[in-house]
Parts: sequence; structure tokens; C-alpha cells
Amino acid sequence: MPRKVLESFNVSYLQILDAEGHLDTDLEPDIPPDALRHLYRTMVFARQLDQRMLSLQRQGRLGTFAPSMGQEASQVGSAFALEPTDWMVPAFRETAAYILRGLPIKAILTYFMGREEGNLIPEGHRDLPIAIPVASQIPHAVGLAMAAKIRRDPCAVLTYFGDGATSEGDFHEACNFAGVFQVPVVFLCQNNQYAISVPIQRQTRARTLAQKAIAYGFDGLQVDGNDLLAVYVATRDALARAKAGKGPTLIECLTYRMSMHTTADDPSRYRTKEEEEEWRKKDPIPRFREYLRRKRLWDEAWQAQIEQEIDAEIRRAVEEAEAGADVDPTDMFDAVFASKPPYLQRQQEELRAALRRGKAVSHG
Repeated sequence: MPRKVLESFNVSYLQILDAEGHLDTDLEPDIPPDALRHLYRTMVFARQLDQRMLSLQRQGRLGTFAPSMGQEASQVGSAFALEPTDWMVPAFRETAAYILRGLPIKAILTYFMGREEGNLIPEGHRDLPIAIPVASQIPHAVGLAMAAKIRRDPCAVLTYFGDGATSEGDFHEACNFAGVFQVPVVFLCQNNQYAISVPIQRQTRARTLAQKAIAYGFDGLQVDGNDLLAVYVATRDALARAKAGKGPTLIECLTYRMSMHTTADDPSRYRTKEEEEEWRKKDPIPRFREYLRRKRLWDEAWQAQIEQEIDAEIRRAVEEAEAGADVDPTDMFDAVFASKPPYLQRQQEELRAALRRGKAVSHG
């Protein structure tokens, strides 16, 4: 018997505002002027906060963190599509999304200064804390979506991860479960071209990451991740489908990590200046700024104003975060088990003794 074609598929690509400023007016979403300016201000805020945090880290006043520079449109455009009643489940680079969702800047700084209370999400916010282990948050997002479906909670869940996470078992298990049970979740992959130093060409043989959704029985879409309008439209539509009982969607945002993976990384060891310059031409902030300028929603005076306002907000947040209590390293043993086992008690005492010896030496 001849072979039969059982399934065929295609993967769409969405772009509304390109790097040269060309706009597809047929696809342009209807976003009020004040909201457009707020979206732009949030991206500028995230960029300035990145730069300030990098300065603090180099001065020894902040720990290692993952900059979001270059990925602001992917985060702000998608988070804008969420309702307050929806859940946002981040990885470890979603500073811009957190800012849009209203997480206090002091909390972000406090966490990266080594104090876990900064990772405490304010009451009433449907956001999860930072997840450092790659892809570990994706099953959590699917669990939230499953719970919402069981409880008939009319919300949806948006979870972020990078291209490297698509090689992790947690990603595939979560996608399979989500597809089987048709839970209201949107998987948003920020394909920033590198998993630390591993390029996307070594991450997958597939032409797109979006097509990985097909194997699990739901739709995948690739978008220009530096086009805030396209990211917003794709996420808005995916969330609407999820809430209508039509199951998950995988959105692949093609973007670029314009800075280091974390502050412990040196990207010059694995990528070229020429590559970085090519992607710098696609920077999402100047692209959206030009879009606003053509709508007469941006001028240099307003730019200077918001930069000054943001700088003042960040300065206050840094002062408040640094005014907090000093970190006691031995506290890390207290939040692991409800009842601390003897071996951890011994380790805690050993660390306290070592710290006391260190102080005695430094004062000797």
C-alpha cells in the first residue's frame, strides 16, 4: 500500500513594525496613546535599571544578575496583554515584565543584593518569583493553568523561558501535559540566539522553535521579538484562545541578548562585534520611539523628562534596598525544611564558627 500523509503543518511569522519603521497598518493594534507612551517608558525604565544594576554589581553592591537589554519588547509587549487576574510565570531575565506588572523596584534590587525577601511577591499579584534553574518554572505554569481549569477560574497563564530551555525535559513534559489536557497556558520563548555561549544552531536542527508545539498538539507562532506590537498581538490572541478553552500556544520571539548572559559572563568569547552591531540596528527601543514620534507621541523634551524621572525612581529604590538589614549567610539553612534536620544544623553552626573566626582575624 502507498504511504499516506497523516499530518502536515506550517509555522507563521508575525511582524507589524519592522526595524526600518515600516508599519503594517492592517495589523496595527488599537492601543490608546497613553498606553503606548507607558509601554515605551517601561522599556526605557528597564534599560536604565539594567545599566544601574550593572554599575552596582561592578562596585560590589549587587550580586550576579541577568540583564534584559535588547529583550524589552518581547517582555513588555507580552506582559501588556495580561489582565491582572492572569498569571505571569518568569524565568530569571524578566525584569521588564516585572516592571510592567508593578513589582516594586526595591524588591528586584533587594533580591539581587542577596536578600530572599525581595523574591516575595506582593499580596494580590498573580506573579511567581524568579526561577533560576533553567525550565523549572514551565511545569509550574502548567500546574497553575490546570488548577485554573479545574476551579473554573477564567484566567490564563503566561510563562517565559529562553531557547536553551527548549532542550530541557521540563519544557517537553510541560508541553505534553498542556497539550493533552488543553490547559489555558501560553508558552513564550525568548529566542535570544544563545543559551549562555551555545548558539541556537547547536540547540536545535529545526528551522524554528515554534514548530516544537506541533508534536504536542497545539499551535506555534514565530514573531519578531523586537517588534512590541507584534509580540502584543500574538500574546493577546493566544491568551484569548486559552481562555476560550482552545488550549495552549507556543510563541517564539526572535530577539537578541544585547548584553551578557549574566554579569559573570563575557560574550566576546563566543560572538563577534559584527554580529552584535547587526542586531543593535534592530534595537526595540529606538524602533518603538520612531513609531511614537510619527504619531506625535514622542519628542526630545519628553524623553529627557522620563529619563530624569526614572533615574530618580531608581536612586530612591537603591537607597531603600541598601538601607535594609545586612545579610546573615547562615539564614540560608532556615528556609529549606519545616523542621531543620541535624546535618543542616551542624552545617549552620560550622558556618557561624567560620564567620566568627574570620571576624577575629580581620580585627586582629
